[in-house]
Amino acid sequence: MGIRRRQAVSLAWAAACGIAATRGAGGAETAWPDRPVRLVVPFGAGGASDTLARSLANAFPAATGGQSMVVENRGGAGGTIAGAAVAQAKPDGATLMLADLGANAIARELQPGTPYDPATAFTPICHLANMPLVLAAPASLPAEDLAGFVALARQRGDMPYAHPGIGYSGHLAQELMNRDLGLRMVPVPYRSGAEVARSILAGETLSTFMTVSTALPFIHEGRMRALAVSTREPVALLPGVPPVAQALPGFEAVVWNGVVGPAGLPPAITLAANRVCNAILAEPAVAEAIRSRQAGEPVGGTPAQFAAFIGAEIARWTPLVRSLGLRLE
Repeated sequence: MGIRRRQAVSLAWAAACGIAATRGAGGAETAWPDRPVRLVVPFGAGGASDTLARSLANAFPAATGGQSMVVENRGGAGGTIAGAAVAQAKPDGATLMLADLGANAIARELQPGTPYDPATAFTPICHLANMPLVLAAPASLPAEDLAGFVALARQRGDMPYAHPGIGYSGHLAQELMNRDLGLRMVPVPYRSGAEVARSILAGETLSTFMTVSTALPFIHEGRMRALAVSTREPVALLPGVPPVAQALPGFEAVVWNGVVGPAGLPPAITLAANRVCNAILAEPAVAEAIRSRQAGEPVGGTPAQFAAFIGAEIARWTPLVRSLGLRLE
Protein backbone atom coordinates (compact mmCIF):
# COMPACT_ATOMS: atom_id res chain seq x y z
CA MET A 1 0.00 0.00 0.00
CA GLY A 2 1.41 3.42 -0.95
CA ILE A 3 2.09 6.20 1.51
CA ARG A 4 -0.92 8.29 0.41
CA ARG A 5 -3.19 5.22 0.56
CA ARG A 6 -1.98 4.43 4.09
CA GLN A 7 -2.55 8.05 5.15
CA ALA A 8 -6.08 7.96 3.73
CA VAL A 9 -6.88 4.72 5.59
CA SER A 10 -5.38 6.08 8.81
CA LEU A 11 -7.41 9.29 8.60
CA ALA A 12 -10.58 7.38 7.78
CA TRP A 13 -10.03 5.18 10.85
CA ALA A 14 -9.41 8.25 12.98
CA ALA A 15 -12.61 9.90 11.77
CA ALA A 16 -14.60 6.74 12.46
CA CYS A 17 -13.27 6.66 16.00
CA GLY A 18 -14.06 10.35 16.53
CA ILE A 19 -10.38 11.34 16.54
CA ALA A 20 -9.60 14.67 14.91
CA ALA A 21 -7.37 15.13 11.93
CA THR A 22 -5.39 18.33 12.36
CA ARG A 23 -2.84 20.05 10.14
CA GLY A 24 0.60 20.34 11.68
CA ALA A 25 3.92 21.82 10.56
CA GLY A 26 4.46 21.69 6.83
CA GLY A 27 0.77 21.10 6.19
CA ALA A 28 0.89 17.38 7.05
CA GLU A 29 -2.25 15.92 8.58
CA THR A 30 -1.97 13.97 11.81
CA ALA A 31 -4.58 12.32 13.99
CA TRP A 32 -5.16 13.40 17.57
CA PRO A 33 -3.69 12.05 19.69
CA ASP A 34 -0.50 11.26 17.76
CA ARG A 35 1.60 10.84 20.92
CA PRO A 36 1.03 10.19 24.63
CA VAL A 37 -1.26 12.74 26.28
CA ARG A 38 -0.32 14.25 29.62
CA LEU A 39 -3.21 14.69 32.08
CA VAL A 40 -2.15 17.11 34.82
CA VAL A 41 -3.96 16.55 38.13
CA PRO A 42 -3.96 19.38 40.72
CA PHE A 43 -3.84 16.95 43.65
CA GLY A 44 -1.53 14.32 45.08
CA ALA A 45 -2.05 10.65 44.32
CA GLY A 46 -4.70 8.59 46.06
CA GLY A 47 -7.71 10.88 46.43
CA ALA A 48 -11.09 10.64 44.75
CA SER A 49 -10.18 13.02 41.91
CA ASP A 50 -6.87 11.26 41.28
CA THR A 51 -8.72 7.94 41.14
CA LEU A 52 -11.07 9.39 38.51
CA ALA A 53 -8.08 10.64 36.50
CA ARG A 54 -6.51 7.20 36.52
CA SER A 55 -9.76 5.57 35.44
CA LEU A 56 -9.76 7.95 32.47
CA ALA A 57 -6.11 7.21 31.68
CA ASN A 58 -6.59 3.45 31.92
CA ALA A 59 -9.47 3.55 29.45
CA PHE A 60 -7.79 6.03 27.08
CA PRO A 61 -5.83 3.55 24.90
CA ALA A 62 -8.92 1.52 24.03
CA ALA A 63 -10.87 4.69 23.19
CA THR A 64 -8.14 6.12 20.93
CA GLY A 65 -6.80 3.07 19.14
CA GLY A 66 -3.76 2.55 21.33
CA GLN A 67 -2.52 5.97 22.40
CA SER A 68 -1.61 6.40 26.05
CA MET A 69 -2.44 8.98 28.68
CA VAL A 70 0.02 9.72 31.48
CA VAL A 71 -1.26 11.12 34.77
CA GLU A 72 0.98 13.80 36.26
CA ASN A 73 0.18 14.83 39.85
CA ARG A 74 1.08 18.46 40.50
CA GLY A 75 -0.56 19.38 43.79
CA GLY A 76 -0.10 22.50 45.86
CA ALA A 77 -1.10 26.17 46.01
CA GLY A 78 -4.79 25.41 45.74
CA GLY A 79 -4.34 23.75 42.36
CA THR A 80 -2.70 26.78 40.76
CA ILE A 81 0.65 25.04 40.18
CA ALA A 82 -1.11 22.58 37.90
CA GLY A 83 -3.35 25.27 36.47
CA ALA A 84 -0.42 27.50 35.52
CA ALA A 85 1.43 24.61 33.89
CA VAL A 86 -1.54 23.76 31.67
CA ALA A 87 -2.47 27.38 30.93
CA GLN A 88 1.07 27.92 29.60
CA ALA A 89 1.21 24.68 27.62
CA LYS A 90 1.06 24.55 23.82
CA PRO A 91 -2.60 24.13 22.74
CA ASP A 92 -2.01 21.00 20.66
CA GLY A 93 -3.88 18.38 22.68
CA ALA A 94 -0.74 16.89 24.23
CA THR A 95 -1.38 18.50 27.63
CA LEU A 96 -4.78 18.39 29.32
CA MET A 97 -5.91 18.98 32.89
CA LEU A 98 -8.29 17.37 35.33
CA ALA A 99 -10.36 20.46 36.13
CA ASP A 100 -11.82 21.26 39.54
CA LEU A 101 -13.39 24.09 41.51
CA GLY A 102 -10.16 25.46 42.97
CA ALA A 103 -7.84 25.65 39.98
CA ASN A 104 -10.48 26.30 37.34
CA ALA A 105 -13.03 28.56 39.03
CA ILE A 106 -11.94 30.42 42.17
CA ALA A 107 -8.13 30.41 41.96
CA ARG A 108 -7.73 34.10 41.22
CA GLU A 109 -10.17 35.13 43.96
CA LEU A 110 -8.26 33.04 46.50
CA GLN A 111 -4.85 34.12 45.23
CA PRO A 112 -4.83 37.52 43.51
CA GLY A 113 -1.33 36.78 42.21
CA THR A 114 -2.43 33.71 40.29
CA PRO A 115 -0.66 33.90 36.89
CA TYR A 116 -3.79 33.01 34.90
CA ASP A 117 -7.49 33.85 34.78
CA PRO A 118 -9.59 30.67 35.21
CA ALA A 119 -12.34 32.21 33.08
CA THR A 120 -10.11 32.63 30.00
CA ALA A 121 -7.02 30.43 30.41
CA PHE A 122 -8.58 27.09 29.48
CA THR A 123 -10.63 25.35 26.82
CA PRO A 124 -13.44 23.34 28.46
CA ILE A 125 -13.67 19.84 26.97
CA CYS A 126 -15.90 17.57 29.04
CA HIS A 127 -17.59 17.45 32.43
CA LEU A 128 -16.62 14.03 33.80
CA ALA A 129 -18.36 13.53 37.14
CA ASN A 130 -19.82 15.05 40.28
CA MET A 131 -18.98 13.49 43.65
CA PRO A 132 -21.11 14.15 46.73
CA LEU A 133 -19.91 15.27 50.12
CA VAL A 134 -21.18 14.03 53.45
CA LEU A 135 -21.44 16.10 56.62
CA ALA A 136 -19.61 13.76 58.97
CA ALA A 137 -19.12 13.98 62.73
CA PRO A 138 -17.52 11.85 65.46
CA ALA A 139 -19.71 8.94 66.48
CA SER A 140 -19.64 10.36 70.03
CA LEU A 141 -21.20 13.69 69.01
CA PRO A 142 -24.39 14.29 71.04
CA ALA A 143 -26.44 14.91 67.89
CA GLU A 144 -28.18 12.17 65.95
CA ASP A 145 -29.19 14.13 62.87
CA LEU A 146 -28.80 17.46 61.08
CA ALA A 147 -31.41 19.20 63.22
CA GLY A 148 -29.62 18.10 66.38
CA PHE A 149 -26.28 19.19 64.93
CA VAL A 150 -27.61 22.66 64.09
CA ALA A 151 -29.11 23.03 67.56
CA LEU A 152 -25.81 21.98 69.16
CA ALA A 153 -23.78 24.35 66.99
CA ARG A 154 -26.07 27.25 67.86
CA GLN A 155 -25.86 26.40 71.54
CA ARG A 156 -22.06 26.21 71.58
CA GLY A 157 -21.30 29.06 69.19
CA ASP A 158 -17.66 28.00 68.74
CA MET A 159 -17.86 24.43 67.51
CA PRO A 160 -14.74 23.49 65.52
CA TYR A 161 -14.99 22.02 62.05
CA ALA A 162 -12.22 20.55 59.94
CA HIS A 163 -11.33 21.15 56.31
CA PRO A 164 -8.42 20.03 54.09
CA GLY A 165 -7.51 23.49 52.85
CA ILE A 166 -8.86 26.98 52.18
CA GLY A 167 -11.13 27.02 49.17
CA TYR A 168 -11.60 23.27 48.87
CA SER A 169 -15.12 22.04 48.21
CA GLY A 170 -15.56 20.74 51.76
CA HIS A 171 -14.47 24.07 53.22
CA LEU A 172 -16.83 26.08 51.05
CA ALA A 173 -19.72 23.66 51.64
CA GLN A 174 -19.40 24.11 55.41
CA GLU A 175 -19.16 27.89 55.12
CA LEU A 176 -22.16 28.00 52.80
CA MET A 177 -24.22 25.99 55.29
CA ASN A 178 -22.96 28.11 58.20
CA ARG A 179 -23.94 31.31 56.42
CA ASP A 180 -27.38 30.16 55.40
CA LEU A 181 -28.21 28.65 58.80
CA GLY A 182 -26.63 31.45 60.81
CA LEU A 183 -24.02 29.21 62.48
CA ARG A 184 -20.81 30.54 63.98
CA MET A 185 -18.28 27.72 63.75
CA VAL A 186 -14.50 27.74 64.00
CA PRO A 187 -12.58 26.44 60.95
CA VAL A 188 -9.57 24.21 61.64
CA PRO A 189 -7.45 23.68 58.52
CA TYR A 190 -5.48 20.51 57.85
CA ARG A 191 -3.10 19.54 55.08
CA SER A 192 -5.04 16.60 53.67
CA GLY A 193 -8.28 14.68 53.74
CA ALA A 194 -6.54 11.94 55.72
CA GLU A 195 -5.66 14.43 58.47
CA VAL A 196 -9.22 15.71 58.50
CA ALA A 197 -10.50 12.16 58.97
CA ARG A 198 -8.09 11.59 61.86
CA SER A 199 -9.24 14.78 63.55
CA ILE A 200 -12.90 13.70 63.35
CA LEU A 201 -12.12 10.19 64.60
CA ALA A 202 -10.17 11.64 67.54
CA GLY A 203 -12.91 14.18 68.35
CA GLU A 204 -10.51 17.09 67.88
CA THR A 205 -13.00 18.65 65.48
CA LEU A 206 -16.74 17.99 65.45
CA SER A 207 -17.75 18.13 61.80
CA THR A 208 -16.47 18.17 58.25
CA PHE A 209 -17.77 17.92 54.72
CA MET A 210 -15.72 15.17 53.07
CA THR A 211 -16.16 12.98 50.03
CA VAL A 212 -18.47 10.04 50.62
CA SER A 213 -15.82 7.63 49.36
CA THR A 214 -13.39 8.82 52.07
CA ALA A 215 -15.91 8.75 54.91
CA LEU A 216 -17.76 5.55 54.00
CA PRO A 217 -15.43 2.99 55.65
CA PHE A 218 -15.48 4.92 58.93
CA ILE A 219 -19.25 5.30 58.78
CA HIS A 220 -19.67 1.56 58.21
CA GLU A 221 -17.36 0.86 61.16
CA GLY A 222 -19.48 3.09 63.38
CA ARG A 223 -16.60 5.50 64.02
CA MET A 224 -18.18 8.43 62.17
CA ARG A 225 -21.76 9.60 61.96
CA ALA A 226 -23.24 10.71 58.64
CA LEU A 227 -25.57 13.64 59.31
CA ALA A 228 -26.45 14.79 55.78
CA VAL A 229 -25.27 14.73 52.18
CA SER A 230 -24.49 17.75 50.05
CA THR A 231 -26.42 16.74 46.93
CA ARG A 232 -30.04 17.69 46.33
CA GLU A 233 -31.00 14.02 46.16
CA PRO A 234 -30.08 11.20 48.57
CA VAL A 235 -26.91 9.20 47.90
CA ALA A 236 -27.39 5.50 47.18
CA LEU A 237 -24.35 4.46 49.22
CA LEU A 238 -25.74 6.26 52.30
CA PRO A 239 -29.36 5.12 52.52
CA GLY A 240 -31.40 7.02 55.06
CA VAL A 241 -29.02 10.00 55.19
CA PRO A 242 -30.98 13.09 54.09
CA PRO A 243 -29.69 15.94 51.92
CA VAL A 244 -28.84 19.25 53.59
CA ALA A 245 -31.34 20.64 51.08
CA GLN A 246 -34.18 19.29 53.20
CA ALA A 247 -33.30 21.92 55.79
CA LEU A 248 -31.87 24.42 53.30
CA PRO A 249 -33.81 24.31 50.02
CA GLY A 250 -31.49 24.63 47.06
CA PHE A 251 -28.32 23.74 48.98
CA GLU A 252 -25.85 21.81 46.87
CA ALA A 253 -22.08 21.47 46.93
CA VAL A 254 -20.18 18.74 45.13
CA VAL A 255 -16.66 17.87 44.13
CA TRP A 256 -16.69 18.19 40.35
CA ASN A 257 -14.11 17.19 37.82
CA GLY A 258 -13.78 17.53 34.10
CA VAL A 259 -11.15 17.85 31.40
CA VAL A 260 -9.83 21.12 30.02
CA GLY A 261 -6.98 22.09 27.74
CA PRO A 262 -5.06 25.34 27.32
CA ALA A 263 -6.89 28.28 25.80
CA GLY A 264 -6.82 28.22 22.02
CA LEU A 265 -7.18 24.47 21.66
CA PRO A 266 -8.31 23.88 18.05
CA PRO A 267 -12.02 23.04 17.77
CA ALA A 268 -11.26 19.75 16.00
CA ILE A 269 -9.12 18.56 18.90
CA THR A 270 -11.61 19.86 21.47
CA LEU A 271 -14.45 17.92 19.85
CA ALA A 272 -12.33 14.80 19.41
CA ALA A 273 -11.26 14.86 23.06
CA ASN A 274 -14.87 15.41 24.08
CA ARG A 275 -15.99 12.38 22.09
CA VAL A 276 -13.28 10.24 23.67
CA CYS A 277 -14.25 11.37 27.20
CA ASN A 278 -17.93 10.68 26.56
CA ALA A 279 -17.13 7.28 25.11
CA ILE A 280 -15.09 6.39 28.20
CA LEU A 281 -17.86 7.58 30.54
CA ALA A 282 -20.30 5.38 28.61
CA GLU A 283 -18.23 2.28 29.35
CA PRO A 284 -20.18 0.29 31.99
CA ALA A 285 -17.04 -0.54 33.97
CA VAL A 286 -15.98 3.11 34.16
CA ALA A 287 -19.45 4.38 35.09
CA GLU A 288 -19.81 1.67 37.73
CA ALA A 289 -16.40 2.51 39.21
CA ILE A 290 -17.39 6.17 39.52
CA ARG A 291 -20.62 5.19 41.27
CA SER A 292 -19.33 2.41 43.52
CA ARG A 293 -15.84 3.64 44.42
CA GLN A 294 -16.47 7.38 44.55
CA ALA A 295 -20.23 7.58 45.13
CA GLY A 296 -20.18 9.86 42.12
CA GLU A 297 -22.30 10.31 39.05
CA PRO A 298 -20.90 10.44 35.50
CA VAL A 299 -21.98 13.59 33.65
CA GLY A 300 -20.56 13.93 30.14
CA GLY A 301 -22.05 16.35 27.62
CA THR A 302 -20.66 18.93 25.21
CA PRO A 303 -17.78 21.40 25.63
CA ALA A 304 -20.34 24.23 25.61
CA GLN A 305 -22.27 22.63 28.46
CA PHE A 306 -19.10 22.25 30.51
CA ALA A 307 -18.12 25.85 29.80
CA ALA A 308 -21.53 27.00 31.03
CA PHE A 309 -21.18 24.88 34.17
CA ILE A 310 -17.77 26.34 34.99
CA GLY A 311 -19.09 29.86 34.42
CA ALA A 312 -21.96 29.18 36.81
CA GLU A 313 -19.53 27.85 39.45
CA ILE A 314 -17.37 30.96 39.15
CA ALA A 315 -20.45 33.17 39.56
CA ARG A 316 -21.76 31.10 42.47
CA TRP A 317 -18.70 30.69 44.67
CA THR A 318 -16.73 33.89 44.02
CA PRO A 319 -19.08 36.09 46.13
CA LEU A 320 -18.84 33.66 49.07
CA VAL A 321 -15.04 33.56 48.91
CA ARG A 322 -14.97 37.35 48.69
CA SER A 323 -17.41 37.87 51.55
CA LEU A 324 -15.38 35.61 53.83
CA GLY A 325 -12.13 37.32 52.86
CA LEU A 326 -10.52 33.97 52.07
CA ARG A 327 -6.92 34.09 50.86
CA LEU A 328 -4.26 31.50 50.15
CA GLU A 329 -0.86 32.81 51.15
